[in-house]
Amino acid sequence: MSSTEGTPVTDAYPRKILEYMEGFLISKTVFAACELGVFDVLLGAEHPLSAEEVSRAVGASLDGTQRLLAACTGLQLLNTHQGSGQVFYSNTEQARVYLTRSSPLSLLQSIQYSSRTIYLCWHYLTDAVREGRNQYEKAFGVSSADLFHALYRSDEEMVKFMHLMNSIWNICGRDVVTAFDLSPFKVICDLGGCSGALAKQCTSAYPECTVMIFDLPKVVHMSREHFVSEADQRISFYQGDFFKDPLPEADLYILARILHDWTDDRCIELLSRVHKACKPGGAVLLVEALLHEDGSGPLTVQLYSLNMLVQTEGRERTAAQYAALLAAAGFTNVQHRLTEKIYDAVLGHKEA
Repeated sequence: MSSTEGTPVTDAYPRKILEYMEGFLISKTVFAACELGVFDVLLGAEHPLSAEEVSRAVGASLDGTQRLLAACTGLQLLNTHQGSGQVFYSNTEQARVYLTRSSPLSLLQSIQYSSRTIYLCWHYLTDAVREGRNQYEKAFGVSSADLFHALYRSDEEMVKFMHLMNSIWNICGRDVVTAFDLSPFKVICDLGGCSGALAKQCTSAYPECTVMIFDLPKVVHMSREHFVSEADQRISFYQGDFFKDPLPEADLYILARILHDWTDDRCIELLSRVHKACKPGGAVLLVEALLHEDGSGPLTVQLYSLNMLVQTEGRERTAAQYAALLAAAGFTNVQHRLTEKIYDAVLGHKEA
């Protein structure tokens, strides 16, 4: 029996394969436009600009700028306007909201981290698959024996990572902290809370709660310096290593994009520490991108799981797999909610 129908596959146009091959070209086009500040220049202009005006503003060649603007137009990131025999460019709404530095929903820092860090690790994806481990040593010349020593290998790299987290939670944070009604939990501890963006979403959604951010000392220092101000009076900080140091007592612990960094054994180790510190009747909220139970998708999460291979010790998991980790640590009545955004929520309870 033939495995194909209609036109033999050798004669068909391999549209999907070619699209996949072009994927990195699209990514690098967006990276370059953001790094050059194309969208910021267009945002600051009072009217659409010509390629010549953009090239002067960003300090790039006219020929290269023309090609970049054309590609961004094809990606529907720029609008074109005709006048006086010239083409003029302006931002689309998507570019204005998500690709300009001044927008509160900007993904610019996330894009720059992807370009300068994640992309370099993915150069060694084949090696990661062969070896079954992350590729920080090859990509950056630093040992990955201590995962977060590698991730935070310089202050600059740490701030870039914190900006990445900040931009993600500015877009997705409210959805995950309201997936369940968390109002009964007055004292919340955000483990690995990084920039404090998710803590701010909690205090905004639940006016009666307070949030403690627990993170490494140098992360806490950077968060206080760059992200959390004195105006955020319901947010406080605890310094420590959540695998080694005592955890503060709380009604609810949030682990957002934490467990996907670690092996199952390390996850159970951490969750057991959380269960011990948690008040009776309290809970733990996991925020992760969930795979379908049969592993068939979503594609984005499948790709994220490859990224975990390249960058960390962990993987993306199904809701049932997270439930099993929670149960192994002593949590019960585990539920999950899909947000229809990038990240979903899993809630486990400690018996009263």
